[in-house]
Amino acid sequence: MSAALEQRTDAALSAGVLAHLEVQIASARRLLGSILAQGQAIRSRDVETVMIRLAEVKTEMGLRAGLEEERTNLLVRAGIALGVPAPQVTLDAMTMLMPANEAARARQRSAELRGLLAEIAREHGINRALMRQELSFLDHLVRILGQEPEAGYRPDGGDRATPTHRVFDAQA
Repeated sequence: MSAALEQRTDAALSAGVLAHLEVQIASARRLLGSILAQGQAIRSRDVETVMIRLAEVKTEMGLRAGLEEERTNLLVRAGIALGVPAPQVTLDAMTMLMPANEAARARQRSAELRGLLAEIAREHGINRALMRQELSFLDHLVRILGQEPEAGYRPDGGDRATPTHRVFDAQA
């Protein structure tokens, strides 16, 4: 490592970035676990467990808001050291302030975090689709039980909201 680059390394920033990535990964794993468990509960129509898992997700998302504040502080600190505004700081730029072995570890942990976040987004999307499907089915059942017409149009182009009554009175 050159003397100029050696002077630019910031041990405290490096430790902060690595610690932050570890906490982010742990949070993402908990969130993924809750979302996967929620998906199972949706599939088994276990309403109580769905609600419990939803509460877990909300709690974890609240904790993640605090993590975003920590992330912003790290970006500001790195931006000052690099002489650029915080929004322009990337992980690659931050790694210039880290020893090579720690920079490599930060890149690896960041890739792991991105993978977890992508999986969370995918599973959450699946859960939302399952919930929409279940709610649509429930809406259908409630309409049948309440003898309410389905919303929308019939195949013949008529409005489903306007009931069609046909009376057939015949004697054989």
